[in-house]
Amino acid sequence: MAATKKNEQKLNALAAFFDQGAYTELYADKDGAVAAGYGTAEGCPAYALAQNGGALTGADVAKMIRVMDLAAKTGNPVVTFYDSNGSVLTEGFEALTDAAKLVEAGARISGVVPQIAVVLGTCAASQAIAAAAADVTIMAKDAELFLTAPFTSAAAGDKNPKAGSAELAAKDGIVELVYESAEAAVSAAANLVGILPGNNLSSAAVFDFEGPEAALDMNAYTGAKAAKAIVDAGNMVEFYKDFAAGVFTALATIAGNVVGIVATAGPDKSLCAACTGKAARFVRLCDAFSIPVVTLVNTDGFAKSTENDVNGGVRAAARLAATYADATTAKVAVVTGKAVGAAYTALCNADLTIALDTAVIAPVEPKAAVTILWQDRLADSTNLERDTAALAAEYVASCAGAAAAVRAGAADMTADAASLRGAVVSALEILSTKRVQRLPKKHGNLSL
Repeated sequence: MAATKKNEQKLNALAAFFDQGAYTELYADKDGAVAAGYGTAEGCPAYALAQNGGALTGADVAKMIRVMDLAAKTGNPVVTFYDSNGSVLTEGFEALTDAAKLVEAGARISGVVPQIAVVLGTCAASQAIAAAAADVTIMAKDAELFLTAPFTSAAAGDKNPKAGSAELAAKDGIVELVYESAEAAVSAAANLVGILPGNNLSSAAVFDFEGPEAALDMNAYTGAKAAKAIVDAGNMVEFYKDFAAGVFTALATIAGNVVGIVATAGPDKSLCAACTGKAARFVRLCDAFSIPVVTLVNTDGFAKSTENDVNGGVRAAARLAATYADATTAKVAVVTGKAVGAAYTALCNADLTIALDTAVIAPVEPKAAVTILWQDRLADSTNLERDTAALAAEYVASCAGAAAAVRAGAADMTADAASLRGAVVSALEILSTKRVQRLPKKHGNLSL
């Protein structure tokens, strides 16, 4: 009776995922812990694997690998619904080698077809590694994801009431999306299949659209609000919502075309190591499937502290800069506010850069610049703070504004808040036929 119930559970996940619940079952095995199917989700062909909560045998893992390889051969996404209490222990060393083969299969097709992991129940140890390595990882709120069982950690004195929870995984940036129920998580996976290209050689679908919800308001600036000012209304899925709030990342559409949005939080917010890692991870996903990236830049720059530098800040900044530089997908940078020094270097490595009329683009902070460049004009100052601020404003107007950036080649076009959406649409149209060939190599060696 229990086995029958488990089989119903694993088939229900597939039925809920595929359109009208219709799919072709692959490698059928009524006693197996994994079901596999092929069908359409949101009208797009896809493969899906569903674990039923039982222990995985070597045959179950082999089935998962066969479906992943088939997905790569036919150029369609593969979605895996995770719910397993581990491997069958009687298989001994084979359980270890099977787990390694599964991770290898995921790495082999990475960047070829989208891999979406949906954690609906328990996802532990080697299965957690496989799930976290997917292009997008989704969790139901009551699911579990961990390497070390929470009760094991608690017994050793490392007790955390949220250990293994979706809430903790989201705050740590392990998963991109968390939903209240398993049904919502499954629906979100189907929605992503409809948004993402089927493989690395195909294009994403084009959607019907309405204009942005609101115009850009620099007086109430956040990354999310800036994004909403240029993307189509209602067509945006935020990634890593509860992780590294200094950067906003989302898949959205602009004029019906799928884009990746990266937006910094504002002129008074700096970028910590977690923020830069979040942005780099997201840009890599977009680049793998040639999704254009639109970066909205308005930031105080990288966190200004020795602690941040020595705790991974420098390496994270290098990773972010290298990720943008390495990406061959279409890249549009929009400088809405501050883009000074290393922040410009890392985030504005784009094919086209748009400078808003409120942009400040400079090698160093304007106040620091005038104390060096116009030191003679400050020599007789009776109010150094006031006069420095005045000179900094003059410096921005003459040397660091949008017009100056275009003249110097640091930007390609200018816009104001009212024309920004149109400028971004035009830039994406210009880049729609972008083609890039890289020098032959095994792979790059980005700072990880």
